[in-house]
Amino acid sequence: MGMTMSQKILAAHAGLDKVVPGQLIEAELDLVLGNDITTPVAVKEFKRAGFNKVFDTRKVAIVPDHFTPNKDIKAAEQCRFIREFAHEMQIENYFEVGEMGIEHCLIPEKGLAVPGDLIIGADSHTCTYGALGAFSTGVGSTDMAAGMATGKSWFKVPSAIKFILKGKPQGWVSGKDVILHIIGMIGVDGALYKSMEFMGEGLINLSMDDRFTMANMAIEAGAKNGIFMVDQRTLEYVKEHSNKPYKVYEPDDDALYDEVYEIDLSSIRPTVAFPHLPDNTRTIDEVGDVPIDQVVIGSCTNGRIEDLRVAAKILKGRKVKKGVRCIVIPGTQKIYLQALKEGLVEDFVEAGAVFSTPTCGPCLGGHMGILAKGERAVSTTNRNFVGRMGHTESEIYLASPAVAAASAITGKITDPDKI
Repeated sequence: MGMTMSQKILAAHAGLDKVVPGQLIEAELDLVLGNDITTPVAVKEFKRAGFNKVFDTRKVAIVPDHFTPNKDIKAAEQCRFIREFAHEMQIENYFEVGEMGIEHCLIPEKGLAVPGDLIIGADSHTCTYGALGAFSTGVGSTDMAAGMATGKSWFKVPSAIKFILKGKPQGWVSGKDVILHIIGMIGVDGALYKSMEFMGEGLINLSMDDRFTMANMAIEAGAKNGIFMVDQRTLEYVKEHSNKPYKVYEPDDDALYDEVYEIDLSSIRPTVAFPHLPDNTRTIDEVGDVPIDQVVIGSCTNGRIEDLRVAAKILKGRKVKKGVRCIVIPGTQKIYLQALKEGLVEDFVEAGAVFSTPTCGPCLGGHMGILAKGERAVSTTNRNFVGRMGHTESEIYLASPAVAAASAITGKITDPDKI
């Protein structure tokens, strides 16, 4: 029996001709990633184990993005701690205020992830880089510490689910709607410790930003990783952003998949995940009357330039409803600057939204948009767990930038076509 894309990458990095699901392997890493919440724990374990240098100063990346710019003294101390570590270890890819971004937007933009890479990150949404045909997955801080020291990590080879994409998304439908549709279909544990592998003729109709969004949320279906077949669009992105060598892996014709789903992109409607799980989905036609208090457009899921363009197109010349707070957060400084050049920031501000520096802030209930008791938010983020963005009695409705922007105007969850 042949291998899937993910299995081929793992086999290559383990120096093996073949791997099978369930097999335990030790594999060489191309990148080890951490942020301002997870890296301090990793550094303490790194030092406690007696290590005094990282395995490769170019293959470790640290991005303070969750509580930065520092929201309080504790956040400032954490960032100081990892800043000193990065300087001491001579880590080349340390990105802080002024050059920083939300880590999973910044890493591809900086060209640090390419097809065929094996990447671990002490953040669950590290699976984002599967959009580029890499095997990338989230790990704990102790695994990050070991990875930084040795350049290796242990893996249990996952089985896989194949998603064959067909057709073309209609109207305002984006990658966010597609992945919410899929999670709603298979459930939050529907891909538990499996690879979600995306392929099919419909890929050509999904932009790289769509693919980043979908790979980012593979973890919300319980997946070990999400990965896309590499095509011309992928290679154009890589050529523009990176000079790293890469290798394209395709599944064998006889690769074994646990399940195979065919997804007709043209049939998907704008989709919203109701509290308190990402699989509690309804199409925009089934939402009903849901008034809201806040809208967040941004995050590692939907903070890219296409996301901002869509939101600005809807908000331009209109006003955010009085009493609704609309917060727009670009994924990186480069995206921030592009939004400025294109006039998107002016559109947001004139509409009554606030435009922030890159940060994960509100997504994890950190800062820049915490919810109070009883408040509801439409958010383009990836999780709507109880208390995720603030008070345990608040509610989060996950949606695309188009639905979020339309909802900001009306003050309730709204179909963009009805604006």
